Amino acid sequence: MAQTKVTEASLIKKVWQLADIMAGAGVGFTDYLTQLTYMLFLKMDRERVEFFMEKSAVPEGYRWENLLKETGEDLLYQYERTLDVLSRRSGLVGTIFTKAANRIESAVYLEKLVSFIDQQQWLLMDGDLKGALYESILQKNGQDKKSGAGQYFTPRPLVDAIVDVVQPRIGETVTDPACGTGGFLLSAFSHMKDQSMDEKLQTFLRNNALHGSDITPLVVTMGSMNMYLHGVGMNSSPIKCEDSLLREPSELSRVVLANPPFGARPSGSVEINRPDFIIETKNNQLNFVQHIMSMLERGGRAGVVLPDNVLFEREGAPIRKKLLTDFNLHTILRLPTGLFYAQGVQTNVLFFTKVGEPTKDVWYYDYRTDVKHTLVSNPLTRKHLDDFVTCYHAEDLSKRKETFDADSNPNGRWRKYDAADLLKRDQVNLDIQWMTEAKSEEEMLTMDEVFKRMEERLATIQDAFAKLKKELHHEL
Repeated sequence: MAQTKVTEASLIKKVWQLADIMAGAGVGFTDYLTQLTYMLFLKMDRERVEFFMEKSAVPEGYRWENLLKETGEDLLYQYERTLDVLSRRSGLVGTIFTKAANRIESAVYLEKLVSFIDQQQWLLMDGDLKGALYESILQKNGQDKKSGAGQYFTPRPLVDAIVDVVQPRIGETVTDPACGTGGFLLSAFSHMKDQSMDEKLQTFLRNNALHGSDITPLVVTMGSMNMYLHGVGMNSSPIKCEDSLLREPSELSRVVLANPPFGARPSGSVEINRPDFIIETKNNQLNFVQHIMSMLERGGRAGVVLPDNVLFEREGAPIRKKLLTDFNLHTILRLPTGLFYAQGVQTNVLFFTKVGEPTKDVWYYDYRTDVKHTLVSNPLTRKHLDDFVTCYHAEDLSKRKETFDADSNPNGRWRKYDAADLLKRDQVNLDIQWMTEAKSEEEMLTMDEVFKRMEERLATIQDAFAKLKKELHHEL
């Protein structure tokens, strides 16, 4: 076990060192990571042939050994030609190399990266180690403000807590229509993989249970590689490069987990015209909510991260009404700022089930009031959400008990609201806050105490001024 940790640490160190070298040559971290991914796949394909006598997934002339034969400008040409050929392949190879292009213009630096990859035996490396290494790189990339990758990076503690309460079961399908680098899918996989050792269920889990989509090619590349390194989708990636919102889902899913992108649809995007949607809107989040509502099979469960505007914006009222009347919108987790790389964004997690009958109660957990997180000094951990997971009672929602009490605990974080009352609110507004911010020490002072403190501070200032005046007079 100790050896694994050392190996992981040493490899990660090498990855960062090489990233710094590349940065000196003007190669950004995201571009470096993408090129690393391409080469890592080629090297592992070579190892599959060498160690296990498997057939290469890469056509002759464009394999790892073809890169090793070249140096200088010939290497650049061979690498660029390889990316071009593989980007037009089908299956897993085509997905990994989606719109692949070389971002390392210097042959010297390209040689350094090839040499680094070639020095390791990646395929024989422990599967958990490979996965941990790659996820650490993705996390680093998500924290890099310059890369802009934070837009698709969801904090793993939040992902794991959502999966823990939604409880995907082996044999069920799990879909993320805005999957980024595959965080929700891999957390669901980890949650399910030890539930049964049945061979058929394990095969289904690794090859057919997980489905993801993302509109950004490089994200699809990294997400597909992330799945591949965890032993998921060995022949074809469970992640597709597509705009999920353009058409009705071809297949329904038992579980949907997602953190759709914030903001409006990218400029130049195709207009959405879907007969299954309740409203037409340019609001990306509202469109994703409608899409997820459509793609759930009857009895299906969803956990979706959404910004506050989804709870109160006027045009979203018909969607909120449908969630309360045709679905069981049983839980809303209110989150603080400081969790995501988009500064100041306040979000919620909506948990709902497709039941075809009205919601009875909506349970709110306020993990926002008096909660302060930062990405560096006080990052979110899984333990921070333990109380929410306990209150949720995933095994039996009927066992839920409020921690809120109007008399004894008005700031209890766990409170239920009658859905019939929520439907009567203006625009079916679900943006509710009942807790009050704890007053600071100064806010709790009486006027006499305020004046006394002011006098004390004034006396301190006057004393300091007198000492300074005396010292200056002495010098003169």
